[in-house]
Parts: sequence; C-alpha cells; structure tokens
Amino acid sequence: MHTAYLLIGGNLDNRESNLQQAAQLVEEHCGDIISLSAIYETAAWGFTDQPSFLNQVLVLNTQLEPEQLMHELLAVEKELGRVREQKMGPRTIDIDILLIDDLILQTDHLTIPHPALPQRRFALIPLAEVAPVKIHPTLKKSIAELLTDCPDTLAVTKIS
Repeated sequence: MHTAYLLIGGNLDNRESNLQQAAQLVEEHCGDIISLSAIYETAAWGFTDQPSFLNQVLVLNTQLEPEQLMHELLAVEKELGRVREQKMGPRTIDIDILLIDDLILQTDHLTIPHPALPQRRFALIPLAEVAPVKIHPTLKKSIAELLTDCPDTLAVTKIS
C-alpha cells in the first residue's frame, strides 16, 4: 500500500464540480481518499492570461505503482474533458502526483517528488494543511518548512 499526495485543480467550466468529480473518479479508479484539503483559489501560474484556478490536495491510499497511478490519473483527466492544447493553459482538470511515500523516481514520463512543488504556493498551502510534517524526500525539509521558504508570492485564498 502506498500513500500518494495528489494536487487536483482546474480553471474551466464549473471548477468546484470538476474537483468533486475528479476526487470521486480518483477514488473509484485508484484507491481510498483518506484526507483532503480545503479548496483554494489562485490566479494562474506560468501562463497568466487565463481564469483563476481552484486547487485541492487529496491524500490517497493506493495499491497502484506510480506509473499505473499516473496512467489512471490521466484517464480521469480525459474522462473529465481535459484537452492538452497549450502547456500551462486553461483546463477543466489537472491531476498531479506531488509525493508518494518517501519515493524518489525519475522516468521519461514521471518525476516524484513533483519537481516544481517547492516553488508553488498553490500546491504547498493545501499540502501543508493535510501533511505539514511530511518530509520532502530529496530536500529533507517538512512541507511546512518548504512553504515558509517558498519564493512564490502569488495569493492563494481558501474558499471552503
């Protein structure tokens, strides 16, 4: 059994409904959600000329190995209408694996821990809500410490 920390988010259509549907499908296809953060709203990061995002962290107990989990998460994105037209562009749903256990993995298709996690408040804030003392396996700092050290200044607002 693995514990995976996932970030779900989106900025198109009914954003909150998309998060709820994504969580439901993740649980149906990937394992048991044992914890979830509040929902947070953030202006777009990277490509900024688009609607703001809602984001939430799910903590998942899963039997799936990382590559299998990624495959299932991509299928959930597709089922919810995700179309990959523009890197960092608008999307109905995006599901990222932030961490799995204390795993360090780099393949052609998957890097764990998520390489951008330490630079993104929109991921660190909800992750710190559900796992503040979890240690980042390569940086050897807690999620709370990474949040304190995060250079990102983008506002992240709790909405639920």
